[in-house]
Amino acid sequence: MSILLAPLFTGISGLAYAQVTPPADTVKRDTIKVQKRADLSSQYDVADLFSAIFHPHKKPDSLKKKSGITIIPNIASNPTIGSQIGIKAVAGRVLGNVPGTYMSAAATSASITTKGILYFYINHNVYTPGNKWNLQGSLVAAKSVTPDFGLGIGQGSDASTADHVLTDPERKGYVFNSLYYNFREKVYKEVEKNLFIGAGVSFDIRRNIENKKNKDDLTPYNIYSDRYGFDRGKYMSNGLLFNVQYTTRDNQNRAYKGIYVDAGIRANQTWMGSDKNALLFTTDFRKYWSLSSSHPEHVIAFWNWGAYVLNGALPYLELPGTGKDGSYRSGRGYVGGYFKSPQYDYSEVEYRFPITKNKFLSGVAFVNIQTASDNGLGTKLFEQWQPGGGAGLRVLFNKHTRTNLCLDYAWGNYGAHGFFLGLNEAF
Repeated sequence: MSILLAPLFTGISGLAYAQVTPPADTVKRDTIKVQKRADLSSQYDVADLFSAIFHPHKKPDSLKKKSGITIIPNIASNPTIGSQIGIKAVAGRVLGNVPGTYMSAAATSASITTKGILYFYINHNVYTPGNKWNLQGSLVAAKSVTPDFGLGIGQGSDASTADHVLTDPERKGYVFNSLYYNFREKVYKEVEKNLFIGAGVSFDIRRNIENKKNKDDLTPYNIYSDRYGFDRGKYMSNGLLFNVQYTTRDNQNRAYKGIYVDAGIRANQTWMGSDKNALLFTTDFRKYWSLSSSHPEHVIAFWNWGAYVLNGALPYLELPGTGKDGSYRSGRGYVGGYFKSPQYDYSEVEYRFPITKNKFLSGVAFVNIQTASDNGLGTKLFEQWQPGGGAGLRVLFNKHTRTNLCLDYAWGNYGAHGFFLGLNEAF
């Protein structure tokens, strides 16, 4: 971590910005026009820093330089995974020359963590020229370590000893080791400007599930699995995906303005290998307001993500909850899966602002809130809430794709807190 960050401050320009009067919202301006207006030559990213260090006589960067691939050490840290080291590649560019085409993004990584996690993934979000088609997908293979703190939002049920253990009001932690495989692919077709209809498949497979540190038979995982008829040692959760998406974001990595809405149905099917049939409804809403025409990096961003089981049952470790969104970035302040439930809703507001004149350093401050039911044991959705919040530093990795290195520290209830490091914004 220190090796990576030590040289970063040599390229910092010391002038900070003051906030200015916000302009009228202009979310319909497309990505290409925004990029052409942006004076990228005045911005300073990690590539410029490395060039200054290793090629001090090279001519300054040009606006004609195309967006490319950023390859970096995959250094990360958060309470879920511990500390991580690996290698990561992120790419972003606008495909073709049709005005209005959104930026496509892709990433791949291989890593190992101090908690014994081995993780490999490939994901993509591709828009064809003119946004006629949008392809979203991922492939994951992992030797996983999954923390567990019971079902619901932290409100205990004393209807029985098993219900008390299942809801875990003391927030006693459990840890599960397993092999995890996921394949997901969705294809969207633009039917009206910015409006897409899509369908796809998702396969979630876990094998060799084991609680190595706790051999007690009475655990939340065992109680839930037995009640809903799931094998304790393995399962498959495979289904069909149907989604509607609307987006006007000016950039997929770090939007200054625009809106993103996605609503979908996941239908797990036993004929696809799923252990149980289930119907899950998900919603994803994001809105961005740029507060300045001269410095558009001043942004207020809002995010709401919800997931609701309408019918059937999901395996315990696949229940909606903290960090279970598509990018695994919700609920900063808590470990992934800290709260989980068949009915779950999450909201977050973040203020983003530049610190240095050359945009090399930026900052964020954020607050979030989440709610969940306990599946009929006494607490309904929207009755109890758990807050979180924190602040972070941003280092500009690639100015052409607006890729940031994100360093956040966040807090939550029950003494939860942690350092979260990643590439690209949480939403």
